[in-house]
Amino acid sequence: MATILVTGGSGFVGIHVVLQLLAAGHAVRTTVRRPDRQVDVLAMLREGGAAAPESLSFFTADLTADQGWREAVAGCDYVIHVASPLSTSVPKDENEMIVPARDGTLRVLRAARDAGVRRVVVTSSLGAIGYGHKPREKPFDETDWTNLDGADVQPYIKSKTLAERAAWDFIAREGNGLELSVINPAGIFGPVLGPDFSGSIEIVRSLLDGAMPAVPRVYFGVVDVRDVADLHLRAMTAPEAKGERFIAVSGDTMSILDIGRLLRRELGPRARRVPRLQAPDWVVRLAATRIPLLQAVVPMLGKVRRATGAKAETMLGWQARSGEEAILATAESLIRLGLVKA
Repeated sequence: MATILVTGGSGFVGIHVVLQLLAAGHAVRTTVRRPDRQVDVLAMLREGGAAAPESLSFFTADLTADQGWREAVAGCDYVIHVASPLSTSVPKDENEMIVPARDGTLRVLRAARDAGVRRVVVTSSLGAIGYGHKPREKPFDETDWTNLDGADVQPYIKSKTLAERAAWDFIAREGNGLELSVINPAGIFGPVLGPDFSGSIEIVRSLLDGAMPAVPRVYFGVVDVRDVADLHLRAMTAPEAKGERFIAVSGDTMSILDIGRLLRRELGPRARRVPRLQAPDWVVRLAATRIPLLQAVVPMLGKVRRATGAKAETMLGWQARSGEEAILATAESLIRLGLVKA
């Protein structure tokens, strides 16, 4: 069994990666920005079924500072770099998101190289692949890159693209034998283990809470967090994954209206607050002038970005749950944990 560092273990993806590594018998380390977050991580692991993770250790490290990274990677065979800055609103200065994402990735790679780590798996995003392009029918694949000059490229999308570009450049120029694999997930859903979760999960919570009288005309790819974690583990050890990117997506895109219909159909009375109507685009644009959370939605209105996970399926034997199963697992866990209105 290997010794593996998972950065950002308190996050939605990170905690599922830690769970699967522990279940596989590995010695796992994870970084947290503050020591007090250890309690939250242990609580989420218990919720996920890892009652007494004796083979887990914690290190304090932040993407914006050098301290702690050398100690965290010392003696590790692999590093899974999940941590990345995330915001539910558009920052006034895009560098607030870009700089820690890019520089933090380089800090982790540099520390891993110096420690003699075999391979780093970086969590990127479909946002580094499918944005800034003209509408097209052909699904995006791993040969595509986001065009940073596109009108729909928000700071988060830009941060993921620049961070991934920087990672590949680092490996090419000064990796010194360090291997790199990258995972590019679509919208990540699935079982929530605690109050820390991604913006994708917030969509389902907002629908269940009735926070939106009508939904925007937005489409995205869907993937279950458990399958995203599984793909990280496959890319970590598979020889053929060296130097490769892998899109993590299940099936076709879904709209927020599709998700609402699914929740009402499957959850019955528990989905009584879910809106039934789709708002006209002009209404969303007008509302975004007063509601900062909607500003990131406006560039996405009506745009359908299809992508394929065929490479992960054929090269690594990866199989993903359906998007519907991922959405329902999200809803059931939010309700069970009391994270939506009763």
